[in-house]
Formats: sequence, C-alpha cells, structure tokens
Amino acid sequence: MKLFDRKRITLGTCYYPEHWDRTLWEEDLDRMKEAGIETVRIAEFAWILMEPSEGCFDFSLFEDFLNLADSKGMNVIVGTPTATPPAWLTEKYPEVLNADIRGTLYRHGARRQYNYNSPKYRELCTRIVEKMAEAYAKHPSVVGWQIDNELNCELDEFYSESDTVAFREFLKKKYGTVEKLNKAWGAVVWSQCYTGWEEIFVPRYTIHGTVNPHQVLDYKRFVSDSVCRFAKLQSDILRKYVKPGDFITTNGMFNLDNNRLTEESLNVYTYDSYPNFAYCVEAYKAKDPMKDRKWSRHLAETRAVCQPFGIMEQQSGANGWNTRMMAPTPEPGQMTLWTLQSIAHGADFVSFFRWRTAPFGTEMYWHGILDYSGRDNARLAETKAIHQIVQKLDDAAGGIYQAQAAVVCDYDNTFDAQLDRWHEMVERQSGKALFEAFQQTHTPFDYLYLDHAELKDLERYKVLFYPHASIMNAERAAMLKAYVENGGKLVFGCRSGYKDMDGQCVMDLLPGHLRDLTGTDIPEYTLISPKFDGIVHAEWDGASIETAVFNDRLTPLEGGEVLARYTENYYAGEPALIRKKLGKGEAYYFGGAFTEKTAEVFFEKLGIREPYKKLFDLPEGVELAVRKKEDTEFFFVLNYQETEQTLQLHAAFHELITDQHVSGSCTLKPYGTMVLRLK
Repeated sequence: MKLFDRKRITLGTCYYPEHWDRTLWEEDLDRMKEAGIETVRIAEFAWILMEPSEGCFDFSLFEDFLNLADSKGMNVIVGTPTATPPAWLTEKYPEVLNADIRGTLYRHGARRQYNYNSPKYRELCTRIVEKMAEAYAKHPSVVGWQIDNELNCELDEFYSESDTVAFREFLKKKYGTVEKLNKAWGAVVWSQCYTGWEEIFVPRYTIHGTVNPHQVLDYKRFVSDSVCRFAKLQSDILRKYVKPGDFITTNGMFNLDNNRLTEESLNVYTYDSYPNFAYCVEAYKAKDPMKDRKWSRHLAETRAVCQPFGIMEQQSGANGWNTRMMAPTPEPGQMTLWTLQSIAHGADFVSFFRWRTAPFGTEMYWHGILDYSGRDNARLAETKAIHQIVQKLDDAAGGIYQAQAAVVCDYDNTFDAQLDRWHEMVERQSGKALFEAFQQTHTPFDYLYLDHAELKDLERYKVLFYPHASIMNAERAAMLKAYVENGGKLVFGCRSGYKDMDGQCVMDLLPGHLRDLTGTDIPEYTLISPKFDGIVHAEWDGASIETAVFNDRLTPLEGGEVLARYTENYYAGEPALIRKKLGKGEAYYFGGAFTEKTAEVFFEKLGIREPYKKLFDLPEGVELAVRKKEDTEFFFVLNYQETEQTLQLHAAFHELITDQHVSGSCTLKPYGTMVLRLK
C-alpha cells in the first residue's frame, strides 16, 4: 500500500472541494505540497452532489478535482458518503431513519440519522458506492477508500422498525427457539417470557429506563454486528474495483467490535485523534492529570486493532461545533506534540483535520490548519515544521510498539460494563488507574482483545492484567491457563468469573471458571462501604496497598498462596490477594479494583516497572513510547507539560529531530518532543 508501505511516515489533510470556489483548488493543493502534505481525503459527506436526485448521477465535480490532484502529484483517499443521506432520500424513504428509544425519528439536518438495517438504505448505499467505485477507483490519484465516516459516532443506539426486524433475525440465528432465548435472558423474571418472535423488539422505553440486562447485552452485540455487516456491504463492492495496492479503511473508534470490522472489511485501520478535547471547558475543570496525554490510551486501543495504523483526522486547530465541544486553539508546540504522540504509538500516516476552516455550517468553529481568510498562520508554519520532523523518522516506519505488559479485554465484557452498574464501577476505576500507572512509571503497555487472540498473542507479554473478567467461559479460561503454564504472569481483579456468556450470574462457586487457575474461592463479597470513601487497605509483604470500589473476600484453595490481607473493615485479616504457581508461571487474584498506587506496587513486584530505567530517568510529566523496527529501537519522549522538563540519559543517543548526539542531562521545552536512537 502506498501510504502504509512501512518505509515512510507521511502527512495528509482532510479537504472539501465542494466547500470552496474552484479557483481555490489549485492554490490549496500547491500550498499543501509546499507544507509537506501528500494526501487528501475527500467526499465523505457529499452524497447530494453525486446523486442530486434519485438515480441521477453526476461525478464531474470530484472527477475534476481528482484530475487536478493527479497533475499536482497528490494522493487522494475517497470517502463513501453514506454518513449523510440527502434530503430527497430521507423524505421519500423515512424507513431509512434511525429513531430514539421512544420511536421518534431523527430527521434530516444533522448527520448519521440513518440506520444500518433498513433494506432500502442498504440498497441505496449499495448503488451509490458501486457508482462511485466505477467512477473513481481506477483514477491514478486515488490510493485508498474510507467507508462511511466514524461508524457509530454520536449515537450507537438504533430503535427503528428495521432494527427490530433485524434484531429478531439476529436472535433467531443465535438461539434457534424462543424457549432458548427466554432461558438466556432469564425472562421468567417479571413475567418477561415470550411466546413468539413477533413479541420481541429492540429495547423500548420503560419505567425508570430499566430493560432486561441480558436483552441489552445481546442488543449491544447486535448493534456491533449491524455495523460490521454494513461496512462489509461496502467493502465487498469496493474490492471489485480498487486498483492493486490501494487500501480500504474506515475512521474513528467507537462502540463496536473494531477487530471484527477490520478483519472482515479493511486493509488498515485509521483513528481520529483529538487531544484538544482535554481542554474543553468541562473536561479541563475535571482536573484530569492526564489531560491530552489520555489520548495515548485511545491510541493504544487503536494499536490493539491494527499495527501500524493511520490517523485520518489529527487535531490541528481549535475544535467545536456551533452548539458544543468548544476548546481553545492549540498552544505552540501542541500540534507537533500530538502528531508525534500518534506516531509514537504506531501511526505511519497522519492526516490533519482539516486544511481550511469552513465559514459556514455546524462545524464552522472546528478550525483547521488555515483560518477563514486562508492567510499564512502559525499552524501552517507548524505543519511545515512537522513535515521536516517526520522526514527524519522514516527509519521508524513500520516499527512495532514495544511492551512487556498488556491489559486484556474483550468485547463481551466491554459491552457488559456499559449496562451493568457494578461492573462499570470497577472497570472504570481499574482502567483509569492502570493506564495512569503505566504512564507515570514509563512502563509501555498494550491492550489485547482476548476474543480475537491466540495463545501466541498472549505469550508476547511477560505480564497480563485482566482487571475484571466478569464474563468468562471455559474456552477463554483454558487459553489463559495455558499462558500461565508456559511462563506468563496473569493478574485478575475483583468481580472476575461471576457471569456466563449471557451475562447471567453463575450458580457456581466463585470465581467460576477461574477457580482452578487462581487457586481462589470467594465465599463473600461486598461493595466497599461509603465510610471508607471507596478504598479499603491491605498489607502485602510489609507494603500497604489500596483495594478500591469492591472487595471479594478470598479463601485459598489447593495451591493458592495468600500474599496480602485486608487491614480494615469487618473482614480485616482475611486474604486480599492470592497467588497460584502453575507450570512455569503465576496467576494472581486481587480482591479489589486497582488504584494507581496499587498498580505501581504490582509493576514493581512483577518485574515490569520502568523497563528502560537503565537508559533514562524521566519526570512523570513526560511519556516514553518505544517502536522497534528490525533490531533498532526508537524512543519517543513527549513532554505534555507547559513547563520545561529535565531528563537524564544514561547512554549516548542520536536525537533524530535535531540530528544531534545527546547524553547526560537534557532539557525538553514545553510541549517538546525527542526521538532517540542508541548510537
């Protein structure tokens, strides 16, 4: 693939030819090239221009732009326009519209008002995508295709009549009979049993908004399945037309099985990275210590889907619609910092949103590289400087992010934590704490989706944290056991193994399928009393650790060794942490949710904390990320602070951005970046 050949890191931008007078096109492309931009994305919201009335097509505007782009040597990514159906379509065929949980249709005037399951919408999408592919796919300037735009963004709930029909088919395929569905949903509770498929709907408006949790879990899976099928509908068409070497992608990362989406439909995955959200008024007031650094967590999740990946929309200017999401202009250096943040985590292509700021429409305050006037400005100058930097990083292109530890997750538990308050509380606490502990201790980590992994994927890591594997089955437990037996260290947190795949609490001794693996029994458990402010302490080998939100009261089984005991509450003295040695490895069951402090203790005792300590002493406000290509490691050092940071280098390095040899004490300017390679 031209943009993902693992040989170069390249820049792009999002451009909307339909927004601008044609007299600006050539000037814009020339200025992009001068700034080091090689690729533009177009057309993802332009259905009305290509099909102004039903069945009447006009592809001339973008044909003209593609011809001009080709004459300038510019690459183009074409977006299918299915995120914004035209007014003629939704007025003639209102069945294509999504609805809220009360059944009220979302009308024309915004975007993403459609539903994935309308047969008519799928028919019309099939036609426009096929016609576009026929018109543009063979054009020499086209290098890739983007399916739709930010699938499941803004709204990931669908309550149209078409969704109910499709949901029934999804359930019929899964369960076969209504009787099996009733059992899986525990429908006997509150007289919710069904006698025929026609009685089953997507979740509807109820008293207190309470809906059968097992129905909602299946509904979450159904929505993800709907997105994946919708994407595959388009990718199957595009594959018939794309030139050899051209790619198919989609952008964003939202609430669905992105691994399946990629496996079935894409050549490469691209993410939309907007760290400036951290500086929106409400987010900034929350005093999150990670601020924009938190986007490294999102980038790590992207890396778990595809590596290397791309950034289709990278923050360049102030962001905001006319109704929401207001944030200031990035400060000098932040645009560079955020670009290097993306590259450090595995991006080989970074496309800025957007070239020109639109003077009209809902996104008229979502600024791009240029402001309304189009005059040269500081962001354009910084874009040019970024180009100079990325040219020096080509040796790192295709490099794989290096991590000895990973956080294990799976989509069943991800969906369950969105609908189950107990699960959500522990998952949110541990997810935030582990990420911040990894960041503050300069311990690079990955995410790993167990439902899309093989044993060899697990064995890349010395330590795995599976914080709250509430939903568990025998097959997944067996893979985890094999990982431990082969030498891995595996850490569970509280509330693990207590649900089956339907989300029902198991009538088994806890932690269910994980009892033998962890050597742990859980006779009792409790949400931590408010009088302890959400944290009960325990003692581990003389060190005080925090157990947050929820406590499993543990008892060791055969092979289980008690490492820590609670020191507070009415169960003081009972086990809080049990280890079982199995084969060459060890499994740990921790009876609480993690805090940052507790996570750091685990890192230290399991031997993964600061794996590059011999090379660096870094302040907490600086991130370390490492990409390795062949035998060479590239160390990205990123300063998220608005003050200078001092670091100590314990070896001699070549700093790629300045092309200088550095060692000893170094100063990193506010929002400054370094990319180091051992001499």
